[in-house]
Amino acid sequence: MRGHLTARLGAAARTWLHRALGEAAANPGTHGPISVWELRIAEAGRRCGPEHADAARVLILHAARADVDALTRVYFQGTAAERRAVLHALPSLVPGREALPLVEDALRTNDTRLLAAAVGPYAARHLDPHQWRHAVLKCLFTGVPVDTVADLGRRAHRDTELARMLGDYAAERTAAGRPVPEDLHRVLTLTDPTATPPAPAAERGTRGTDGKES
Repeated sequence: MRGHLTARLGAAARTWLHRALGEAAANPGTHGPISVWELRIAEAGRRCGPEHADAARVLILHAARADVDALTRVYFQGTAAERRAVLHALPSLVPGREALPLVEDALRTNDTRLLAAAVGPYAARHLDPHQWRHAVLKCLFTGVPVDTVADLGRRAHRDTELARMLGDYAAERTAAGRPVPEDLHRVLTLTDPTATPPAPAAERGTRGTDGKES
């Protein structure tokens, strides 16, 4: 991700990112009320531009080796953009379920970009079936493309309860004279128990915050 990002930044932004990552690596964890790398996360949008800020923030979190406490602090004290970066960083920084409260908080919002970040690989790995089904429905309800739901095919496969929920939602929309999202039919097809199950996510590769294979 770093090489992909730096190739797209201007000279001043590349210099800033190099310094920010060095500071984070030299000062991991928490030092005082706020760590120097947390200040850099707040600066990333201005320094790197909104198009590249998410990736820059994720790199800083990795360089700082941020633990769950630090990620939680950055998430709840940060802007929506900073919260997205925390969610993107979870799969590689938190091996267990300890950071699920952050995903659950994001899923309660109607911020579509935050929702899209929340249904990434960490959610696919750790959300229980009930929570995951409702996350999929939240995406359909808010218009978040189901392409953003990590490991959708694997988790939806043979999920008869998800199929029932999708059917109920479609019926409610139809009864109210509202269109049924096209993505709903796609997910419903994935629940078919006769379909060929998808390959494990690890075999298909993982995607970074810029949508590139990493």
